[in-house]
Amino acid sequence: MPVIGCHCPICKSNNPKNNRLRTSILIQHNNQNIIIDTSVDFRYQALKFNIENVHAVLFTHHHADHVHGLDELRIFTSRYKSRIPCYGRKETLSYLKKIYFYAFDENVQAGGGIPRIELIEVEDPFHLLGIKIIPLKVFHGKLVITGYRFFDVAYITDSSKIPDDSKKALYGLKLLFINALREEPHPTHFNISEALSVIEELKPERAVLIHLGHQINFEKTPKNFPENVSFAYDGMEFTQ
Repeated sequence: MPVIGCHCPICKSNNPKNNRLRTSILIQHNNQNIIIDTSVDFRYQALKFNIENVHAVLFTHHHADHVHGLDELRIFTSRYKSRIPCYGRKETLSYLKKIYFYAFDENVQAGGGIPRIELIEVEDPFHLLGIKIIPLKVFHGKLVITGYRFFDVAYITDSSKIPDDSKKALYGLKLLFINALREEPHPTHFNISEALSVIEELKPERAVLIHLGHQINFEKTPKNFPENVSFAYDGMEFTQ
């Protein structure tokens, strides 16, 4: 936000929290950085929030707004002379390998640089940089995508349904990030009421609504909004 060419009150809002980049998250642990999704805005996000290195990437799915900043990883792989492991479902990684074919072809001229990445398929829990990562199957419409739990935190974006098996891994959370596109129903995303229903069922200590459309005004929460739930904004930080 703002949406290109939109003159709605929210897109024209002077509140900086109504000016939102694509959804992504940075996990910092033991001076190492893990990114969930390399959004289209990744270059600007890295500059704005002083991200000077990336040690690993977790991908939720292959849609453009979540992966088309991947090429920006080249600065880190060039500067630190190391490959960056990128984790995700088989379908997600297949798309990345197709679109970013030059990163995997040894005969491609390097030119201005190539992101040196290693694609790692994940379905089961694994350990990454001292953190246990639990991949979670969720649905984005009919598309199967990946949510993640780490420590007592879970990150679910672009979801319209969470299967019961995945819900079992989402209890006992201190913090849940979950998408809530708008108030009206949507075929491939939770709306606000659906997200709040999931939160009520899972009962995390705190929940943050992410992947917010331009219909959502940060300054105006719906009626009966739970006290432990808030809208996300760029630069939001939590310490554990």
